[in-house]
Amino acid sequence: MTLAARTVPLALGLMAFAAASAMAQDETGPRLSIELNATDPEGEGCKLSFLVNNGYEADVQSAVFETVIFDTAGKVASLTLFDFGTLPAGRPRVRQFVLPGATCDGLGRVLFNGASRCEAEGLEDGACTRGLDVTSRTGVEVLG
Repeated sequence: MTLAARTVPLALGLMAFAAASAMAQDETGPRLSIELNATDPEGEGCKLSFLVNNGYEADVQSAVFETVIFDTAGKVASLTLFDFGTLPAGRPRVRQFVLPGATCDGLGRVLFNGASRCEAEGLEDGACTRGLDVTSRTGVEVLG
């Protein structure tokens, strides 16, 4: 077997490995993460407290998410926009939103349906939703 015959399969194998590594890096690379940290009664409504981390190297100047609130029976209770404002790179932020007329024990699920606005210099389009990592420390399920 010639050197060229042995080198081609090795080169193809390395290219496949590099492509797989790049795909894995994209899946685990920088992203936004949103955690539903707490739900607390607030007057005639329910206050949702979110811990947000911007894992990108650039600030997000404005992030507004279309958010769907489901009750415990799975029925859509409301569709609203949550304005998370400015999210500095590499720094956690807490954002709170009050759902008027909602009881915290009546909440079943929160769905981040997409970004209504995502303004970030130096980041690709869709940076607010691509790989969005959502979690919950409460009994309310969060989806994204």
